[in-house]
Amino acid sequence: MKPSLPQGTRDFGPEVVRKRQYILQIIQKQFELFGFQPIETPAFEHLETLMGKYGDEGDKLIFKIINNGLERNEKHEQARIDFEQILNGKNAKGLTERALKYDLTIPFARYVAMNHAQLNMPFKRYQIQPVWRADRPQKGRYREFTQCDADIVGSKSIWNEVELIEIYKDVFEQLNLPVKICLNNRKILTALASMCGNENDLTNITVAIDKLDKIGIEKVNEELKQRGIDEKGIEKINEYLTIAKEDLSNQEILSALQHMFEHHAIGLAGIAELTYVCDNCDYIYIDVSLARGLNYYTGSIIEVKPEGIQLGSIGGGGRYDDLTGLFGVKDIAGVGISFGVDRIYDALEELNLFPSNTHNSLQVMLVNFGMEYETMNKKVLQQLRAKNISCELYPEAIKFDKQLKYANKRQVNYIGMIGEDELKEGKISIKNFMTGEQKVVDVNEIELH
Repeated sequence: MKPSLPQGTRDFGPEVVRKRQYILQIIQKQFELFGFQPIETPAFEHLETLMGKYGDEGDKLIFKIINNGLERNEKHEQARIDFEQILNGKNAKGLTERALKYDLTIPFARYVAMNHAQLNMPFKRYQIQPVWRADRPQKGRYREFTQCDADIVGSKSIWNEVELIEIYKDVFEQLNLPVKICLNNRKILTALASMCGNENDLTNITVAIDKLDKIGIEKVNEELKQRGIDEKGIEKINEYLTIAKEDLSNQEILSALQHMFEHHAIGLAGIAELTYVCDNCDYIYIDVSLARGLNYYTGSIIEVKPEGIQLGSIGGGGRYDDLTGLFGVKDIAGVGISFGVDRIYDALEELNLFPSNTHNSLQVMLVNFGMEYETMNKKVLQQLRAKNISCELYPEAIKFDKQLKYANKRQVNYIGMIGEDELKEGKISIKNFMTGEQKVVDVNEIELH
């Protein structure tokens, strides 16, 4: 059998892993700096935990796990029937009861619901783990990918949005990646749905207009019609989206929204929240077409897009004021953001923004001249590692040229050589592989510059 990978998954070699670690370390450092605490949740959850939380579009992308124990003959026929039910969009409990997690937010809500009595509220958590989606693989979209989430639960303060947006700003500044941080509010979209005739149409409206950048206004209108929105409603939605088409400042957008929703209390509440965040974050952009078609958002919605590259969003999030209510625990407010590590990697790679030293882990390689030098080499390795200098002894005493070739491919900064003369005098020859400079020093006085 020829080895291959499942579609939408990837192997990561050392150079790629180091670049990913560079991204993750910057993100994790900011999470910690802002007072967030780490947690982890299992790779899979009960199917009922995930289903119905992401809307119809999201539910279709959940990876279901087949139950074990189907090797017994008497279960095969029932398994076949159950599988047919799944293909027809039904849940067959006999065949699948669990699923790989689609994101980190719903498992976190489940975690809070189970542990809220012990958590010190407000609880600020971050989580860096893989998630899985049965999506069609394409550039920037994978079936297995890493999410980095930060959430604050147990507080309704809009100041939390300001803090989370500040994390976005700081991380992308440190990555030297130019981005546009966009903001909208679901309360405004709820008011729009009400103006179209029915607040229950909110999901239908948000799912459609969330695709505006990808499919254009005409296709959005077609989808709205297919989703049961009448001509009057579509006209009102188009009036709303006109604000997004115009090159307006945040203040001008807020004024236009104020005028459009002046008689809708929930819309005005959303505008007030937008205004507060804008007053505290002068580097964000209001985008009224931003909808993020997930059912659980109730207030602020945030999305980060890279500039100078066509890649889609590389981060997003929002407020969910009763997400734990899905699990029987009411009135725990929350807000969170997520970093799309895989897309951030692709953006940095395409724009050539990774620092040159991310690939280089080995600083010193000692040349192996034979077993009689191992004791001295070991002493040198211990001294260097005690100084947090990464180093290794080439494991075999092969030809000198081959060892240098290996060191060159590893892109080490220095090579160390202990031969017969060095051993007698307790010294080591150190060669700077970058400049060619070489010096002989006492093994107890090794300094690298």
